[in-house]
Amino acid sequence: MLKQRVITALVLLAFLLPALFYPTIEPFAVLALVVVVAAGWEWARLNGCSERAAKALGLGFGLILGCVWIAGGLELSWRSLWLAAAVCWVLLAVVMLRRGVPGWSAWSAPWRLGLGLVLIACAWLALVQARMLGLGFLLSVLTLVWMADISAYFGGKTFGRHKLAPTVSPGKSWEGVFSGMAGVLLLAPGWLWIDAQGVFAQPSLFSRLWAWGPVLAVLGGVFLVTMSVVGDLVESLVKRSAGMKDSSQLLPGHGGVLDRVDALLPVLPLAMMLATF
Repeated sequence: MLKQRVITALVLLAFLLPALFYPTIEPFAVLALVVVVAAGWEWARLNGCSERAAKALGLGFGLILGCVWIAGGLELSWRSLWLAAAVCWVLLAVVMLRRGVPGWSAWSAPWRLGLGLVLIACAWLALVQARMLGLGFLLSVLTLVWMADISAYFGGKTFGRHKLAPTVSPGKSWEGVFSGMAGVLLLAPGWLWIDAQGVFAQPSLFSRLWAWGPVLAVLGGVFLVTMSVVGDLVESLVKRSAGMKDSSQLLPGHGGVLDRVDALLPVLPLAMMLATF
């Protein structure tokens, strides 16, 4: 299993790194669009669509977003969309995580399907616009989520005693959440130092938050870590409702695309919201 995970990760990096560091946005946007098509297909399967319908919906979803790109949508300011996404994710966290798996299943399939696709589309648009803000900015958002996830894993495994949401994700604990927050707070000075050295042309997310002052910067970081946990929990809730362990088997050893990007789905638009307001 470990060998399979490593091989898959190396193959993904072979595509991601050249696109990420390419001077123009096109290769990265195309790669992100492919990921979104796969995520749309997985989301459709998780919410009751047949295999054929899920594939058609995933491709159609990608075609719509491609048209938005061709029409110049990537160049527009989407501040209102980021705010709407923030409100939606917060409400989803409050309502669905309280109601649990039965509450999600009680919603009609078209509503669940549409809501998820809209949020995935927001994440794609935020991902591409984050890259347009600068490589350093995008990397700072990605490393925030990765640090939160890694710190939460080891903190929860070492100190986890109090379950966070046992009916949704039994492995998660409050100690893991606080460990994730601590990890991100330790990461922040590193990014502030990188920005001070002028490594990247544009400031990172952490420098943008720090410009608000220490208190608001810490609150912003804690908010983003919290929403990364929400993204993970919401995907776990949807998989439990569908009776699936993984969103798919597209990534051998890793599960599906949604399994790998669930924490990023809320964080990307919310990071854009904090960076652009």
